[in-house]
Amino acid sequence: MPLDTPPCAALKGRPFRARLGYALAGIRTVAGRESSFRIQLALAAAAFAALLLLRPGWLWSALVLVACGFVLALELANAAFEYMIDHLHPALAAEIGHAKDAAAGAVLLASLAALAVAGTMIVATLR
Repeated sequence: MPLDTPPCAALKGRPFRARLGYALAGIRTVAGRESSFRIQLALAAAAFAALLLLRPGWLWSALVLVACGFVLALELANAAFEYMIDHLHPALAAEIGHAKDAAAGAVLLASLAALAVAGTMIVATLR
């Protein structure tokens, strides 16, 4: 959001187009700052290309796309969490480190689950 953004209360009830703009700005911010998000985006693009190549069917395609979307959404949430924590408490603190590690662990587990879905889809499709 631009620095001249009105107070938070004034942002409530904004038109859908404005809220969509804020969401896209958040995605651009994270994509610009976080190499892990860019890697996950590249992996999602590779998964999409694999779907086009293998044509596994609608159910497998939906599962892979939902898994990719979930990983990317968790990456965004993890980045938002880290930005907020770093702003509110810039000093090092053990509990903040644990919280950040837990958020990163959530992304890791989702990534492993997405990999399992993709692997299972490939085996089932090539069988």
